[in-house]
Amino acid sequence: MSKPNVLVAMKHVPEIALNLLRERFNVEICDAIQATRAEIMKKIPGKFAIFCSPSNKIDEELIKTAGPSFKVVGTISVGYDHVDLAAMKKYGVRLGYTPDVLTETVAETTIGLLISTTRRFFEANHALKTGGWKDVTPVWMCGRSIRNSTVGIIGCGNIGTSIAKKLKTFEISQLLYTSRTEKPAVKALGGKLVTVDELVEQSDFIILSIALTEDTKFIINKERIAKMKSHAVLVNIGRGGLVDQDALIEALQENRIGGAGLDVMTPEPLPLDSPLIKMNNVVLLPHIGSASIETRTEMAILVAKNIIAVLDNTAMPNEVQF
Repeated sequence: MSKPNVLVAMKHVPEIALNLLRERFNVEICDAIQATRAEIMKKIPGKFAIFCSPSNKIDEELIKTAGPSFKVVGTISVGYDHVDLAAMKKYGVRLGYTPDVLTETVAETTIGLLISTTRRFFEANHALKTGGWKDVTPVWMCGRSIRNSTVGIIGCGNIGTSIAKKLKTFEISQLLYTSRTEKPAVKALGGKLVTVDELVEQSDFIILSIALTEDTKFIINKERIAKMKSHAVLVNIGRGGLVDQDALIEALQENRIGGAGLDVMTPEPLPLDSPLIKMNNVVLLPHIGSASIETRTEMAILVAKNIIAVLDNTAMPNEVQF
């Protein structure tokens, strides 16, 4: 019996995950480092599954092009806003994703991004490399401390809870968070459940770790940015669409807030002429929140196991229900 076919929409996937798939499938790897839409549409017909990332839009057109053999999408991400769930349900295609395994790595990145932004690490490094380190004064390159500050976390799932645990070691004065329901683990840390508006008004540091949905799109908008403290720092490790980026750029240009640390933005990759790139009060990372060797390997293995489970008609390790 011939093996079914899987399309891997990117290069440089850990071999251990590819070998798991090769035991059960014919595996075709796209030519591009991140496959273009055109390449995917050309190669998807007749495939049983696609191994994809948030860079790859999975919609009704793709599902129809794949044909009746198409049974599963495996995304190497915890977010799945790039997948049309209504179309998946319509055609009976299942969706596997990779939550939990990246929790600690993303939380580590968040803390690093927060410190780098508020303590002006990138700005200071640039000054060192370009001759700006001379005739320094006691206030040169001073940023704001996290200690004794109020930190607000918008979205306190697994990642937000891990961030909260790490932040408590910095001896912050108050921890605020938003969630659908009270989180006992965060409450035990002294966290206070508040509304989004209360959080943006009261926080010195605002962290976005919430999934992007129709309800959360532009959860940080022009009105809420206007409510922030003049020294507030916004950190986003969720999705670029959580923030009205034009409104954020305007506030940063006018120094109405203190700064921003962004691992995600709109669009991705960010155009080189974006005003964000030119700002000293912004730290930008190229969506590397989960980018540790160990975590990305574990995520890739989980994608493979999700796809194999559908072939075996068993429960996926991690399936999105819709």
